[in-house]
Amino acid sequence: MLFRLILLFTIVPFAELVLLLWLSDVTSWQFTVLLVLVTGVVGAWLARLQGWQTWQKIQRQLSSGEAPAGTLVDALLIFVAGALLLTPGILTDAVGFSLLIPPARAVIKKWLSAKFRGSMVMQGQGAAAQFWAGTQNSQNRHNEQIIEVQATHKTDSDHD
Repeated sequence: MLFRLILLFTIVPFAELVLLLWLSDVTSWQFTVLLVLVTGVVGAWLARLQGWQTWQKIQRQLSSGEAPAGTLVDALLIFVAGALLLTPGILTDAVGFSLLIPPARAVIKKWLSAKFRGSMVMQGQGAAAQFWAGTQNSQNRHNEQIIEVQATHKTDSDHD
């Protein structure tokens, strides 16, 4: 994991720098600076707008008694998009703007859900544990009480 982070924090800025230098060579340095400023301002505005809308949706879901799990993931992805859009660069802007597009965000949410679902181990006792493992039918689900359930995150060494 540490190696991946080191790669992320060295290769991405290097690629951004190369792209910005190439763009300024193809166009002009003024255009490149203007592009970075405009994408930062427009991106921050869009992230703030979508963030506010998502916050209102979370409030509506909570007041109606719904669990806003998916909306909270949307909020996190919008926050990441805003951070990426404020970071100067072409690649980060492309990823940031893609996170602000709801259909693209839905695809990323599905991928994250599948990734985390595969890395969780559920342990428990009795019928409640079977319920959470998805082995009981839906007729008995409302009468169950959870006795003891523990979720742990698998590490890379657990996958071997």
